[in-house]
Amino acid sequence: MTSSRNVVARRRTQVLGSLGVVAAAAAVAGLGTFGTFTDSTTPLSTEVATGTVSIDVSQRGATVPVTTAGFVPGDSMTRAVDLVNDGTSPLGRVSLASTATAASVLTSDATQGLQLSVRSCSAAWTQGGTASAPTYTCSGTTSTLYSGRAVMDAPLAGVASLQPGGVDHLVFSLTLPGTAGDSFQGKSATLGLTFTGVQRDGTAR
Repeated sequence: MTSSRNVVARRRTQVLGSLGVVAAAAAVAGLGTFGTFTDSTTPLSTEVATGTVSIDVSQRGATVPVTTAGFVPGDSMTRAVDLVNDGTSPLGRVSLASTATAASVLTSDATQGLQLSVRSCSAAWTQGGTASAPTYTCSGTTSTLYSGRAVMDAPLAGVASLQPGGVDHLVFSLTLPGTAGDSFQGKSATLGLTFTGVQRDGTAR
């Protein structure tokens, strides 16, 4: 009998001891839920304002757009425009695209068809000639930004309008080569010239 009581007593002691270990573990786990110490710094003020990408074209002197008729091989038409960066952000690229609204041999023939040239002057162009057939002279330095077929899409390298407030004094000329043959008679073409400014690449600020 004594032996049986001792066995029961030991089992009770073991059970109570196990419960005590469980309770202690729960109490330790509970310490992770309560009593968390934190600290933080005062806010660092950071403000980000985005820039604007904007370019515009204003005509100088003779009317733009222009319509002309009776073109023959060797004829040309020239007009002046100012390209202005009126935004607040520098540009990574300025390009010019010329598109034809309808297919014609005047624009599909890359060699004998209409040719386009775009020149820049470091000063404003001086207009001469007549209102219907103006001519332009440059009192500063000239550079050719593009020369080739009339339908095109190309970047304009080194233009002042890459920077906010920059202005490019441009003249564009359309010419029908003197070598154009009889197949160019009685044809017409309408061209749309579009300048596009693209933002510079993003950098760490």
